[in-house]
Amino acid sequence: MLLTVVLILFFILLLIGVPIYLVLSGLAVMVWVVEGDPLVSLGQQYANHLNSYTLVAVPLFVIAATFMQRGGVARALIDMASAWVGRTRGALGIVCILATALFAAISGSSVATALAIGAVLIPAMKQRGYPITFATGTIGAGGTLGILIPPSLAMLIYGIIVDESVPRLFLAGVIPGLIQAALLMAYVRYYAVRYDLPVEEPMDRQQFITANLNAMPALLVPIIILGGIYSGLVTISEAAGLSAVVAMIVSLTFYREIRLRDVLPILADGVRQTGVIIFIVLAALTFAHWLTGAGVTRALVGFIEHMDLTALQFLIAANIIMFILGMFLEVISVILIFVPLVVPVLLKLDIDPIHFGVILVVNMEIALLTPPVGLNLFVLKSVADTGIDKVIRGVTPYIGLMLVLLVFITLVPAVSTWLPDLVFGAR
Repeated sequence: MLLTVVLILFFILLLIGVPIYLVLSGLAVMVWVVEGDPLVSLGQQYANHLNSYTLVAVPLFVIAATFMQRGGVARALIDMASAWVGRTRGALGIVCILATALFAAISGSSVATALAIGAVLIPAMKQRGYPITFATGTIGAGGTLGILIPPSLAMLIYGIIVDESVPRLFLAGVIPGLIQAALLMAYVRYYAVRYDLPVEEPMDRQQFITANLNAMPALLVPIIILGGIYSGLVTISEAAGLSAVVAMIVSLTFYREIRLRDVLPILADGVRQTGVIIFIVLAALTFAHWLTGAGVTRALVGFIEHMDLTALQFLIAANIIMFILGMFLEVISVILIFVPLVVPVLLKLDIDPIHFGVILVVNMEIALLTPPVGLNLFVLKSVADTGIDKVIRGVTPYIGLMLVLLVFITLVPAVSTWLPDLVFGAR
């Protein structure tokens, strides 16, 4: 009975617009009180969840992304991408995909990627006569690479939830991320030729060299993060700390778009963003803990056994559920609500958690572009100063391409697992 009431309240509160962290934390408190458990035990649950060494990496990656977003890194990466593909028809569209892929390897955040690259490229694309629908759609789709190409905040949180190797998860996103970037660039090229988009002026040799050299400090961050992790010199949390420090130094000394007086406000903004994430994490984990204790996960496993679903049938059903959830909840909320429920099912059906993690993240990429809650839509609406309807029209073809990618990754687990198994050994 209590479970039914809780689930009904959960959906009602979401539908009337109550923030997800208040829904989860409020319901957690309610079930603790109704069941007669002392609230001090709820506090103990929060403390237990906070006692995670990997969780320390979350605020540090967020702070690094904030420095990169404001410190001139995006412009340097765009200039480098332009140096390589500037003579191609519709070059700014291809530059967008390349720049978002590079920025994704620095920030780990889709919204930060779309905002940083969009703030520079959308005005440039408008000036060169690109349709605003195409400009916003390309940047929105490219921005989703921020949670697929490592380092990825979504992968990090998923790894915490399922107690899986974060380095393996990071590597699992590399090949799908490259495939996605290639698909997006192929569409950009098709669109550019069909609608006769402009060709940019070629750079001379000196400009080419300067643009590439100027981007080198920005590329230090992914080298430090990924090189440190996979060489075994640093842990995930230590790599996150190094990335925050290097991002600050690069922004202050090389690109100089921020000054010392900006450091504390940027840190405060990063901490504020982290606070929201951590609060959602704690509330969702505690709520999931209660759901497990209430027998929901056991019932779900029993239902799967009763239906005699195969692994592929379950993954298809999970994709549909995640697509629907992603339309109404933001990325971290979906991960924290859905994943704890299905972990026992993954074990029962012998589904590799690494493979499922990539499927989940690609679903969340699509969620960032689907109304009514897709965050990238609203970021681009603000940056481009245009109607949300135009942004939605712009991203629609890219959603189709990403659904094709999702089907491919679901059907071919090796796309996700081959590289981690090559580096760390098969399990």
